[in-house]
Amino acid sequence: MFGPFRSTFARFGGLVKKDPWRLSHNRKYRLRQRLRDVDQVVDVLRSALSKQNESVHAIENFVATNPRESEMTPKDKYTVFTRKTQGAGPGGFRKSIHKVPKWTKITHRTNPEGF
Repeated sequence: MFGPFRSTFARFGGLVKKDPWRLSHNRKYRLRQRLRDVDQVVDVLRSALSKQNESVHAIENFVATNPRESEMTPKDKYTVFTRKTQGAGPGGFRKSIHKVPKWTKITHRTNPEGF
């Protein structure tokens, strides 16, 4: 109750997340840079393999199914589909991409049709 091991509000409430509710312009810039970097790596791999008349199924599948950064709308760049979040208006069933765990490590380029 008292002393160095007293309960604090953080201990009462559990994990305190301090995520901002929207992406800052710096985080958006870094996200766009990561998307462009991935596009550049895929282009370099495809061109190097095409010079040797070879191809890799995984790279061709990635190119066929995922849009480039320049082809993506801002809605697709900065938000992801989630069936648990029901927002009002046309942006329903979407949440900001930085609320997804490990959002900088995995790709979120495709969403279900109509969302």
